[in-house]
Amino acid sequence: MPELRFSADEPRSRIDTLTTWMPRVAVAIAFLSIGYSKFEAHSMWIRTFNEIGLGDWFRYFTGSVQMLGAALVLIPRTCVIGISILASTMLGAALIWIFVLHQPGNAPIPLLVLTALVVVGFSARSGK
Repeated sequence: MPELRFSADEPRSRIDTLTTWMPRVAVAIAFLSIGYSKFEAHSMWIRTFNEIGLGDWFRYFTGSVQMLGAALVLIPRTCVIGISILASTMLGAALIWIFVLHQPGNAPIPLLVLTALVVVGFSARSGK
């Protein structure tokens, strides 16, 4: 029986390409939107970041980091770095909801997003 060999030089099927890029594009769109919303003049984020106690600079910093991470996700060589940056922001958000804002009921949302980012990151790392 012949041995099956797969190499990086083999062309990928359309399904492989879709399963690789659709999650990355979805992550990028979501975090570009979330990051951009932190710069809006009448954003809900203004009150949240004021409650954190670090003011506008931290809101702008977080939005910039999220937009940078989103851009890095779209570059194959930097995808895992971008996912790591975005996952860090979600872990930070969950911790802030729990320990700074004392609203642990809001922590599951960033934790779910963190879980999804880890799944996308592992699939990107494995080459899928």
